[in-house]
Amino acid sequence: MRILIVDTDYRWFLDWLYAQHPGLDSEDYEQQMQVRLESQFSCGGSYPANLRKLGHEAYQVFANNESLQTAWAREHGLTINTGPRWQFRLRRGLVPWFSRAQDDRWLYEILSAQIKHYRPDVLLNNDMHLNTAYFRQIKPRVRLLMGSHGSPLPENRDFGVYDVVLSVVKNFVDYFRDHGVNSELLRLGFEPAVLERLNGSKRSTSVSFVGQLSRDHGFRQRWLEYLCERVPVDVWAPSIDGLSDGSPVKDCHRGTAWGLDMYTVLHQSLMTLNHHIDVAGPYAGNARLFEATGVGTLLVTDWKKNLHEMFEPGKEVVCYRTDEECAEMVQYYLEHVEEREAIARAGQQRTLRDHTYYNRMQEFADIVQKYL
Repeated sequence: MRILIVDTDYRWFLDWLYAQHPGLDSEDYEQQMQVRLESQFSCGGSYPANLRKLGHEAYQVFANNESLQTAWAREHGLTINTGPRWQFRLRRGLVPWFSRAQDDRWLYEILSAQIKHYRPDVLLNNDMHLNTAYFRQIKPRVRLLMGSHGSPLPENRDFGVYDVVLSVVKNFVDYFRDHGVNSELLRLGFEPAVLERLNGSKRSTSVSFVGQLSRDHGFRQRWLEYLCERVPVDVWAPSIDGLSDGSPVKDCHRGTAWGLDMYTVLHQSLMTLNHHIDVAGPYAGNARLFEATGVGTLLVTDWKKNLHEMFEPGKEVVCYRTDEECAEMVQYYLEHVEEREAIARAGQQRTLRDHTYYNRMQEFADIVQKYL
């Protein structure tokens, strides 16, 4: 089975990546792709790499990376006029979004050429903010068109274009099914190869938080402000511009941590804090569950009704129901070293057994077979 995975990246991350590697935008496609995957940002190359282990042909493109995509176009004989027509912006400060105007035509021209080149049986679109009219147009070229979504839903999108939509939380699965769209749960996971790049890193941070603080994270903002006034928290977030001038989070902000830097922060922490995005509702499923436990750090996360399906609370992770309880837990586990380390070890063992991306791609392949 031949599978093509379409991804996009945050503009914040792309600016950071190319600033870290001066001249990278002039390199060939393979070199740029290698640097992007080695960054370990988001799922990195975990989807195609593990699908290949399962015997499938799998490819991945990052559709909104202008430097990367135009390098591919040049190397395949395409003439694409980019530059001033490219109008990329962050929707509500969080999710990559593209207008339907002519300005983003380059993106779809290159993507069309890649679909023609790779000839996928299955196309998985991991950014459902991309133009659904485009995917309806290319749908006859593939046997199975899949979407994947786990953030605030884009407006005016024809989700019915997809044969099946994947989501990391059950309330989104229920939403799509209620609207007549096939949907299946596929959780995020952890890539064990990350551990090989963390050797020598020592615990040097008491309590960390790494994540977004956008308008879509209103409950998270209030929770973190409460904690920053009461316990020692080092905060890494791409932007704190949306916080009030007097927010205690600003004094705790240590900058941005993308990809491997994020894993290093987590690994160097005695414990790390997690709080789900507002639209997750009563369900757990964000990436931090698996990233933190995967590197062997105690995860202190918000209680959700399905958390026990992934981890055993109190033995593999610890969970809080209120801001006050979270602050109390942080203080308790800072003082009780053996309990903290035992839970962290158990959480890591659980993730490495049940929540790797190899596990997830086995589940993905089963879903594909169900709908082909």
